[in-house]
Amino acid sequence: MTRRRFVLAAVVAASLAAVVFTSVRALTWAASSQTIEVTMHHSRFEPSRFVVRRGATVRFVITNTDPIDHELILGDEGVQQRHETGTEPSHGAVPGEVSVPAGMVAETTYTFSRAGVVLIGCHAPGHYTYGMRGAVVVVY
Repeated sequence: MTRRRFVLAAVVAASLAAVVFTSVRALTWAASSQTIEVTMHHSRFEPSRFVVRRGATVRFVITNTDPIDHELILGDEGVQQRHETGTEPSHGAVPGEVSVPAGMVAETTYTFSRAGVVLIGCHAPGHYTYGMRGAVVVVY
């Protein structure tokens, strides 16, 4: 490996480690289940990044402090795209999909079965494009 590639690989590895480390501080690790509290504020998820263990079932408690309705959709890019172009007026029956009316609190549960990244998005008109999104890093 050339020195240039080695340095590039080291920078990428350090960046990934920093992202994971800074995300971990917001969570407590649990082997099988945990609760994560998310606030919707100014059309953003706070926090917007999480780290969980593969196999964990996470209960999300979502508080919408905005004067407008939002939703929280967990899934890969295909799920996000389907919701971005879809016409479902509300969510709640599917794990990882929940509508949260203005000023209200809602919950959903999601099991992270594979390591990788699971995306979070709100697909109320224009919200995902505006930047109302996040990610869950699922580690072994």
